[in-house]
Amino acid sequence: MNLASYIDHTLLRPEATEAEVRRLAAEAAEHGFASVCIPPVYVSLAAEILTGTAVAVGTVVGFPFGYVHSEIRRAESRQAVADGAGELDTVLNISWFKSGEDQRVLADLAGWVEAMRREREGLILKVILETALLTEVEKVRSARLVVQSGADFVKTSTGFSKGGATVEDVALLVKTVEGRIGVKASGGIRDAATARAMIAAGATRLGTSSGVGIVTV
Repeated sequence: MNLASYIDHTLLRPEATEAEVRRLAAEAAEHGFASVCIPPVYVSLAAEILTGTAVAVGTVVGFPFGYVHSEIRRAESRQAVADGAGELDTVLNISWFKSGEDQRVLADLAGWVEAMRREREGLILKVILETALLTEVEKVRSARLVVQSGADFVKTSTGFSKGGATVEDVALLVKTVEGRIGVKASGGIRDAATARAMIAAGATRLGTSSGVGIVTV
């Protein structure tokens, strides 16, 4: 199994430095990771470093809480795409969702997807549920909304809440989306055994800051 091809090599700590972003991009190119996932302010830098490689440049939008106005979600995304991002990970509006505003959540996400499809052909769009904050019923309900929105992936976690990805949650999301979109496991994946377990459960991408350690054991 080529673990590197599953990995979004991630650096989203608020104290992340430019030097660390440069090193992350170089590591991603060296090991052949699927993408880097970095703060929005470093997208143009990473895009420059990774020009000519197969590594995609990804960033986060409405992160880590998701409760941004729809116009702000789209504006952040447009800036990221203009800077060279090819993948965007946004957070579902958990506040609206927990308030039972499913149609409002869907309109927000579908509007975002539609707007981004016009910005760049081939853009990969992922929606983070923050599964640690949801019941099992809510995980299924929110994943179905992501499918309806037209996004490319449903993602478990930001890595900034009280829990990350679990094998059980990945399996539940895989069952729910029924192959219509990808499933990204993120949060707490720190070793090769955990990475393989997530993939065995059906994850098609892994978000981790431990990518080098995972592929070099």
